[in-house]
Amino acid sequence: MKKYFNFKIAHKSKKSKARLGTYKTPHGVLQTPCFYPVATQATVKTLTPEDIKEIGFEGVLCNTYHLYLRPGEKIVKKLGGLHKFMNFNGPIATDSGGFQVFSLGFGLEHGTGKIAKEAAKKPAQSKLVKIDNTGVDFQSHLDGNWHRLTPQKSIKIQEDLGADIIFAFDECTSPLSKKKYQEKAMKRTHNWAKQCLKAKKRKDQALFGIVQGGPYKDLRIESAKYINSLPFDGFGIGGSFGKNEMKKTLDWVIPHLDENKPRHLLGIGYIDDLKDAVKRGIDLFDCVYPTRLARHGVFLTSKGTCNIFNAKFKQDKKPIMLQCGCYVCKNYSRAYLSHLFKANEILGMRLATYHNLWFVKKLMDKIKKDILGDKI
Repeated sequence: MKKYFNFKIAHKSKKSKARLGTYKTPHGVLQTPCFYPVATQATVKTLTPEDIKEIGFEGVLCNTYHLYLRPGEKIVKKLGGLHKFMNFNGPIATDSGGFQVFSLGFGLEHGTGKIAKEAAKKPAQSKLVKIDNTGVDFQSHLDGNWHRLTPQKSIKIQEDLGADIIFAFDECTSPLSKKKYQEKAMKRTHNWAKQCLKAKKRKDQALFGIVQGGPYKDLRIESAKYINSLPFDGFGIGGSFGKNEMKKTLDWVIPHLDENKPRHLLGIGYIDDLKDAVKRGIDLFDCVYPTRLARHGVFLTSKGTCNIFNAKFKQDKKPIMLQCGCYVCKNYSRAYLSHLFKANEILGMRLATYHNLWFVKKLMDKIKKDILGDKI
């Protein structure tokens, strides 16, 4: 039996496909379902690794593309890998860089994000990406220089970064792309998946394959079956979704994935989505949503979002959430937080980020409890 990367299911809900599990990595155990705060550039913006542990998160997800550009994977490797570099001793995952194929390419061209409802009403922009069957050319957002990313290079970068869980290089498509292109990108992703498996050398990293296929049932099922047939350690469900299409996509895909391997829904983490995805059998999540909201003065609460810039909070003595046990709600008023953001003080972003991640962690804890009690 393998020492690491054995996914053990502890409980299956009698009400849905939700399950509780454990996934042992060289740097600790993930208790699933689990949410990764996103540490894009080897940091969760405004927080320390100690904050992340204090809140209760076991792992984080870092971005391959950004760390490749700065400081460079060779520097990270020389300094002992991501765990030592960022002083985080828990499980770390890295994405493949494939999302940048979308975000710098069709994401800009279509003015859309992972969810189609995020589409902006703006003209198409010139793409910073050129895609062919062997890889992708990226134009750096830092200095304008062009870089080439291939399946082999993505794996090598991730091996140098040294995360516990890495992902196969894929093409994340726009929800607005036509079916013909979605199929072409899916087949390209499948070909790259085989190349990634062949390129992987390190034994102390788990490699997840990624299911694509856009919003089309036949393509999603075909992709799930194909990726499942390959010897991956787990699965990522990638791509972007139209409004309300995530649930349908998971219903198509999950039945065709080995239930004894963990499933990661990539880049999706709106509060309502977490419970819906868990009920359909998702084990792992990552998303910038709670931290990005925080930096714009928006706090997550049990009654929805709270925009601290609202004038009514200027003299409000109450905490953000009365029943919240986080450090922020125990010590600071809405009035003080309002002041920090209006004064453009960094502390405001730090406190908001801490609270939002605390909120998400407590939500995940509640979901686990509900699975154990067969309530979801």
